[in-house]
Amino acid sequence: RRPGAAARMEEEEEDEGGGGRAATASPAASARFVRCLYVVGFLDLFGVSMVVPLMNLHIKSLGASHTVAGIIGSLYGIMQLFTSTFVGCWSDIVGRRYSLLACILLSALGYFLLGNSTTVFLFAISRVPVGIFKHTLSISKALLSDLVSERDRPLVMGRFNAASSVGFILGPVVGGYLAEFKGGFYQTSFICASIFLLNGGLVWMLPWSEENTRNRNHYQDKEANSFSAKSNSEHHLKSATSRAVTNSSFFQSPWIQVATVLKKIKGIACSNLWDVFLVRFLMSVAILLYYSNFTLALEERFGVKPLFSGYLMSYSSALGVLAGCLLGPITRLYGHNTYRLLLHSSTFTCTLVLLYASAASIWMVILSSTFLAFSTTIGRTCIIDLELTVGGNEASGTLLGVGQSVTSVGRIIAPLLSGIAQEFSPCGPPSLAVGLALVAIVIMNANKQKYHSHGSVKLKNQ
Repeated sequence: RRPGAAARMEEEEEDEGGGGRAATASPAASARFVRCLYVVGFLDLFGVSMVVPLMNLHIKSLGASHTVAGIIGSLYGIMQLFTSTFVGCWSDIVGRRYSLLACILLSALGYFLLGNSTTVFLFAISRVPVGIFKHTLSISKALLSDLVSERDRPLVMGRFNAASSVGFILGPVVGGYLAEFKGGFYQTSFICASIFLLNGGLVWMLPWSEENTRNRNHYQDKEANSFSAKSNSEHHLKSATSRAVTNSSFFQSPWIQVATVLKKIKGIACSNLWDVFLVRFLMSVAILLYYSNFTLALEERFGVKPLFSGYLMSYSSALGVLAGCLLGPITRLYGHNTYRLLLHSSTFTCTLVLLYASAASIWMVILSSTFLAFSTTIGRTCIIDLELTVGGNEASGTLLGVGQSVTSVGRIIAPLLSGIAQEFSPCGPPSLAVGLALVAIVIMNANKQKYHSHGSVKLKNQ
């Protein structure tokens, strides 16, 4: 027993001596890596938001009817619905670097084709690669979840969302300015494609070797805290084998990759995450219903011009950026209990939407929009963190992909529900949103005991 103890002491001395510099350098390298991902998120939404507001005007200028424009617009959402889970799972298999690069470059191809779309057919073709591979933000979030601990994950995710939101605020301004020139839409599309190429170069130059070393140390530390010596060595061997497969699987047969993707998706489908995804679906539809007729409802209820509604939405987006930066202190205030923070933010969101639906003056709308920007930003970050906590980081790409698919279903259903509700009253969509949010709150309360351990429940089929 003593020689074993001496060996362990020597190993500890080596870690403190020769390995000390690596241990202290790793957090700095990881912080640099995370900051670069913030830039990736900013550039992504900055480029996209330059083009998206101009697309309806462009396709109508090509001679498309309202029906054809609506069908092509729905094409993107439908492709996102069916590909987000597969692409997220594929990133778990081949690794974040190759999957993120592939998605960025193929999205750049889509926007380059959009810049050459002189007919409705070419416009529709240009939306195909973007609809299939525009999952760069989801893969970036999965990569962030690989790099940081569960304790720091809400803070990092909040900052990433804040950086992306800044791009979404600035992009429409730049795109609107460029659209004033002759051929402005084509120039804007080419600039967007160039931004994606710049993003691809940034991702390629990230210090991936340092992060692979840090992830390996992170897994070893996690295993040492979770298992006995025997199970630790077995799990370490399994993890090392899994990482070796992941590093080489990008060059494997596509059929092997497809089979592995389907196996992972089956594991998610048979897991105990149904309530988390149902809550995400209900809250997504509720928020989409709130925004669905926002401009029209303000004009009908208070005689407010669309310009004021645009300023109010930009104001809310700016507050959402601030909320993302404040997630760190808020999560510490809640003792890093993501479930409780999600429950309270969802309840607050429900109350604020009810306040908006029953508002008697525009000042009540401004008040509800102010605080709603905080509650929705916090809730969106918390639901992602809860998915990763319950499901486990081993399938983070798959989990985020499934969550994105759930949100895509909400984007398809929400306009239909909004149209039906508006037949009764301009306040119909937000009133329906209150009902859906209440159902989500009831589901969270019914499953409160499940999340008391906050992370002890893991995916069944892993």
